[in-house]
Amino acid sequence: MNAKSKCLVGDKAGIQEFIDRFDVFLFDCDGVLWSGDQLFEGTVETLEMLRGKGKQTVFVTNNSTKSRADYKKQLESMGIPASVDEIFGSAYSASVYISRILSLPPKQSTVFVIGESGVEAELDSESVPHIGGTDPFYNRAITPQDYTIIASGTTLDPSVGVVLVGLDHDINYLKLSYAYAYLKRGAVFLITNADPTLPSAGSLFPGAGSISAPLIAMMGGEGGEKVTSMGKPSQAMMDAIEGKFRFDRSKACMVGDRLDTDIKFGIEGRLGGTLCVLSGVTRGESDWDGTDVVPTAWVNELGDLRG
Repeated sequence: MNAKSKCLVGDKAGIQEFIDRFDVFLFDCDGVLWSGDQLFEGTVETLEMLRGKGKQTVFVTNNSTKSRADYKKQLESMGIPASVDEIFGSAYSASVYISRILSLPPKQSTVFVIGESGVEAELDSESVPHIGGTDPFYNRAITPQDYTIIASGTTLDPSVGVVLVGLDHDINYLKLSYAYAYLKRGAVFLITNADPTLPSAGSLFPGAGSISAPLIAMMGGEGGEKVTSMGKPSQAMMDAIEGKFRFDRSKACMVGDRLDTDIKFGIEGRLGGTLCVLSGVTRGESDWDGTDVVPTAWVNELGDLRG
């Protein structure tokens, strides 16, 4: 029998009991704190309340388009005080993995990026060489000549040892063609996260998982087996977060809007609890009924924790 998720909406005693169980709260951002540029009502006050109770807050995001510094600016622009050290993004997770964990041959340490400036900034912070990304050369339509030179390998950089794919609002056929050529040459395949959708402006749009999907399909069976995700629900990310913040997992709670990433991340990471907010992708109990991914508790929006 599947576990029962507790509704905390309007339950002041239940909210207090839930909050008291944890010392650390890990927050997803998009769909939890805000949607697009719209901050959800009660977000600032809820975070202030938790911090006032001595709770540690960590912002854990799969959005790779922004660096930790960018996220700090966004949080502060919305009235949420934050330090770079409180932010852990998938772009940073991938950069740390490449620079400190992945053993690459010295002459194959360059990363080919499908992604935006957030990925590039985090790679720079770890002194990881990279090409692609926002380079104007790749932000164009493919030409007949491109087919020829990519197939011949004359324009491929021999130092590329990793292909890293994140959310890219300027994704195109040329970028996918170069990425596939490097993968076929043996480059390590990393993705910032596998989220198929991205919540924004009260709707859903293609996520980073939709950007990497064509490459996974092109790689056939090898694509899904050999690709490594550096975002939620990957436990590589959880291990990195625990290593940085040194917290007791049994006293930590993951707060998110997605069952397949946020809540699964907390459950598989053996955290003390998970809280699902219904302001993003997940819309109600029917979404988890009959599944193995059941949040410990749920609220309509983060502000409900004010009681």
